[in-house]
Amino acid sequence: MRDFFCTINLDQEEVFRTQVVEKSLSPYFGEEFYFEIPRPFQWLSFYMYDKSVLQKDLRIGKVSIKKEDLCNYTGKENWFMLQPVDSNSEVQGKVHLELKLNELITDNGSVCQQLVVHIKECHGLPLINGQNCDPYATVSLVGPSRNDQKKTKVKKKTSNPQFNETFYFEVTRSSSYTKKSQFQVEEEDIEKLEVRVDLWNNGNLVQDVFLGEIKVPVKVLRNDSFQAWYLLQPRENGNKSSKTDDLGSLRLNICYTEDCVLPSEYYTSLRNLLLKSSDVQPISASAAYILSEVCRDKYDAVLPLVRLLLHHHKLVPFIAAVAELDLKDTQEANTVFRGNTLATRCVDEMMKIVGKHYLKVTLKPVIDEICESPKPCEIDPIKLREGDNVEINMENLRYYVDKVFREIVRSSISCPTLMCDVFYSLRHLAAKRFPNDPHVQYSAVSSFVFLRFFAVAVVSPHTFHLRPHHPDAQTSRTLTLISKAIQTLGSWGSLTKSKLSSFKETFMCEFFKTFQEEKFTESVKKFLDDVSSTESKEPSGLSEPVHLKEGEMYKRAQGRTRIGKKNFKKRWFCLTSRELTYHKQQDKEPIFTIPIKNILAVEKLDENSFNKKNMFQVLHGEKPLYIQANNCVEASEWIEALCRVTRCNQKRLSFYHPSAFLNGSWLCCKATIENTVGCARCTA
Repeated sequence: MRDFFCTINLDQEEVFRTQVVEKSLSPYFGEEFYFEIPRPFQWLSFYMYDKSVLQKDLRIGKVSIKKEDLCNYTGKENWFMLQPVDSNSEVQGKVHLELKLNELITDNGSVCQQLVVHIKECHGLPLINGQNCDPYATVSLVGPSRNDQKKTKVKKKTSNPQFNETFYFEVTRSSSYTKKSQFQVEEEDIEKLEVRVDLWNNGNLVQDVFLGEIKVPVKVLRNDSFQAWYLLQPRENGNKSSKTDDLGSLRLNICYTEDCVLPSEYYTSLRNLLLKSSDVQPISASAAYILSEVCRDKYDAVLPLVRLLLHHHKLVPFIAAVAELDLKDTQEANTVFRGNTLATRCVDEMMKIVGKHYLKVTLKPVIDEICESPKPCEIDPIKLREGDNVEINMENLRYYVDKVFREIVRSSISCPTLMCDVFYSLRHLAAKRFPNDPHVQYSAVSSFVFLRFFAVAVVSPHTFHLRPHHPDAQTSRTLTLISKAIQTLGSWGSLTKSKLSSFKETFMCEFFKTFQEEKFTESVKKFLDDVSSTESKEPSGLSEPVHLKEGEMYKRAQGRTRIGKKNFKKRWFCLTSRELTYHKQQDKEPIFTIPIKNILAVEKLDENSFNKKNMFQVLHGEKPLYIQANNCVEASEWIEALCRVTRCNQKRLSFYHPSAFLNGSWLCCKATIENTVGCARCTA
């Protein structure tokens, strides 16, 4: 039995990694990854690894899908055979080539032809052992009886080398060739010649690694020069055996979409129309409501709507308006806000956006305890394993449920003000719709905060960023049981004692007999009262910082070097609605803090600044903060998050320097004054 994990790669750049599934030859990962692709790519690849403790992880095989073919697999589950991984299968990138045939007259008056090959640059060459390669190219003129080869200089540590080298080859003619009044390339000669360009990584003390090749028949030339970008190809005879070992297969469900996004000014009229939606009567005639109706999937409209309305402080009145419409169609009090309507989905998305930090401070410690020190909690007689003690399991489950429940009902003071404002509106709308039911005001709130927020976060901690990966099967089952218990306890504030015995599973009914105490009901009611009250609260959105993003990246020490090398250190970054901080480690005190209001611009940093990919810069009052993300997706997400939270800053820059200030000058514009105005217009 072996330990496996899988990576998701754009070309060869790893952007996500699954958890390790231990001791299995048929690992089930069950993980979902959603991301926007920030750069051009050729292949979406999945690499299967055998985890090793003492040695380098072993690549078992891979699945690679061309960008053009992704649409054939979108929205469907498919099994893909794993293919072997070698240098020939890892080819990627492209080369810019210019070819020209010149006619030359020799000293004796005869005519000869000269082939001019100008290799300009390459783009997107593969990484070697996770690092930029040291590429060089060989340029050959190949025919039936010739193989003339020339070589470029080696370029250090780059995936986008600029060669700009020109090579000359004499094109020989048959002995029967005679000079003609007008130069014309003879088809019989040209058919047999081709230009071949091979890219290699210079291995220094080890063997050079093949990076790809292109072949261009000389017959494409006439009397004009010809230049184009060519995609690198694997060798035609490269390592193909007649029989490939069965490496296994990988089941994937891929959803790939491409959208054409116009400049923001094209959407001004639509944005203004959507922002007026909460004032339209009836609400079903508003632009936001109509947009949700015409979308094939409501979720496609809900997420951007919530973000837009939230940013412009229009979300609470809009949710109140669509919730009131929902309640008009609700006939029984015990079914309020139970469907997937525009109102319920808007509240769901609002809680996910605004409640991230709330979930973290409330549930993360206890979720970590459950996942890192799991206790057996199975109480279903059908699923009990041999040797399990149901009484001990029930005690373990009761301990976890008590702890999670206690953390939740004590957390009302941490509930974001915006969530409280929404719950306040929902509570009073429900009470107005069903004035004779004293419990509906509680069920209107508990159906969201317990059923759609806390209970969902408990059962799927990875989705809410409470854990880095999905838990194993046993822990997942424990979390499912805890989630069921939290859903039930959360509904107690709106149920009578006679309704508490109606459970689908008999074993859950037995478990809850120990919970039927007045203090649990009172605790739930008090919590629901607190989170649906606007008394003694500051205006919405001003009371506490919203936790936006965090993660481990590298930062460059500002102005310092270490033995001639740029000083890059791994740090834990945290972004809230108030500040950007970095820490030596997660949960440690911040080393450096930049208030959001002080950020002047956030822009990408040219790779040539420090010869590192995926870098961006945060410009503030002091020297720029240079940060390197782990991959292009992470870099794009951080830039987007920082730009979004600083978009309204009054002193934002209009111009910036795309490269760094090194050795007394800016690499981009060669200016020697460090605080001079930027040479490029800001992109955001």
